[in-house]
Amino acid sequence: MPLKIIGAGFGRTGTASLQTALNQLGYPCYHMFEVMFNKANKTHLRFWLDVARAPEGAQRDWEKVFAKYTAAVDFPAAAVWRELLAAYPSAKVILTQHPKGAAAWYESTNDTIYAMERMWQAKVLTSAVPSLHALSEMERKLIWNHALKGTMENRDRAIARYNEVIEEVKASVPDGQLLVFSVDQGWEPLCRFLGVAVPATPFPNVNERAQMKRLIGRYVIASYAILTVVALAVAALVYGAVKVVG
Repeated sequence: MPLKIIGAGFGRTGTASLQTALNQLGYPCYHMFEVMFNKANKTHLRFWLDVARAPEGAQRDWEKVFAKYTAAVDFPAAAVWRELLAAYPSAKVILTQHPKGAAAWYESTNDTIYAMERMWQAKVLTSAVPSLHALSEMERKLIWNHALKGTMENRDRAIARYNEVIEEVKASVPDGQLLVFSVDQGWEPLCRFLGVAVPATPFPNVNERAQMKRLIGRYVIASYAILTVVALAVAALVYGAVKVVG
């Protein structure tokens, strides 16, 4: 089933809440979580790594990852929103923006998903675990270098890139096909855009930042565990060598 909704907004703009909302409205929704945590999607990381390595603008058989979904938000899909719109020209586009603006988006991103890019503990893990190495390469090439143009180390340049993408999406998507959306607006503009009834339940508020912080904590613990194992192995080898010489 083809994509009906393409999310063009960066991660850390309420995409987890939007994913939950779209699922509730009957649009099975793809998100980075589907790559990282859904065991049924074990081939998806390889697909996105191939996308990250391909020339910019290259088309793929997108149904290899979207066959069970009618919506896609967050990275990695948001990094290729142009390609997805070309592949699914009748899809509606939702451009999420951080409710508190571009500066708040940068601080949130820098404190969570980009923090893992900088951590030496993450580098220890990615060197030891092949799947994490692939994930790190995909994120670096597709998100930090392609979507954000290598700007994250400079706050002002990153914020300028965030705003630039907003203008690019607005200029590229046909009238009536685009919703510029902030999750604090709730159900009404989203449901009106999609032509569906407004649910009686509150709009979802998914605390994705807390989940990312827990993931960072697990990275730290796992990296120290790996270093401990390596240190013990080295100590055992040194002890054995000394014992042989003695």
